[in-house]
Amino acid sequence: MGSTEKLLGSDQVGLPDQADARSGLAGPDKVQLLLFNLGSEEKFGINVFKVKEVCQAGKITFTPNMPRGVEGFVNLHGNVIPVLNLANLIGIKLGKMHQRMMVAEFNDHLFGFLVHRVDRIIRVDWDKVRATEGMLSDKGALITTITELEDGSLVSILDVEQVLANAFGEAVVGNVEKVDSKRDLCIFFADDSMLARRRIAEVLDKMGVKYIQANNGNEAWEKLKIIADSAQRAGADLRDQIQAILTDAEMPEMDGYALTQRIKSDSRFDNIPVVMHSSLSYATDRFMGRRVGVDHYVTKFDSIVLSSTLRRLLT
Repeated sequence: MGSTEKLLGSDQVGLPDQADARSGLAGPDKVQLLLFNLGSEEKFGINVFKVKEVCQAGKITFTPNMPRGVEGFVNLHGNVIPVLNLANLIGIKLGKMHQRMMVAEFNDHLFGFLVHRVDRIIRVDWDKVRATEGMLSDKGALITTITELEDGSLVSILDVEQVLANAFGEAVVGNVEKVDSKRDLCIFFADDSMLARRRIAEVLDKMGVKYIQANNGNEAWEKLKIIADSAQRAGADLRDQIQAILTDAEMPEMDGYALTQRIKSDSRFDNIPVVMHSSLSYATDRFMGRRVGVDHYVTKFDSIVLSSTLRRLLT
């Protein structure tokens, strides 16, 4: 499987230091997953770089009229954060009570996720991560990718963005102005999340910009090569067909960092900017993006920031 793992103690979870992990333990072609279970036999995983800490569940303040799956709030280090019951959201009938809480950061906000047990950290090649779209799944869109462990068991990888959207509702795309241009404009974008692709498409529609989309980095690269080959055969300038490339960071089969490296190593894409659009907001992630050639880094999902960044590249 091309994976390694780190065992975690039952009382203390040693999450990797962000800078050290990004510079050494993980690379542009790998993802580190924190494995956990929800009281059933199934194995789940979450990108370890989304997790700030793992602690005992602690005392939760229950409040009425909360969305389904939201247990209440907890005071953690002086921060009051919402707590979600993942088993409830995913639709698993708990045989055991939750004991641990994973504290995750998404778009600069903290959320607590209740789980039964946190197991270990594994490092997996992105090309060993597969999309579940088109497969039968009783977990809906909350699980969009899977990977296989060396013992043959499967790990369902949590789509945190979709989990939060299901619990709190989708972010509304704001008042995005149309781009004033006399020529046809086109942006190529890649994202493995159906929710993210829908939001990006809505922003581009409001901007009046055409787009070509892909579901992962590998599909994106294959499509980009076809477009570049066609332009080359016709003696056309590729920049007249694609004005910018927008990519997620975390994608199965090939992540956004590896995709950017391939784009930047192909001279046909010279002067076509690459924008990384990711829920990973650490400075180390931005540094890693710059290292592979990313021109701009935008944190998901702020439609105004995204549209303004793209607008500067199109006008």
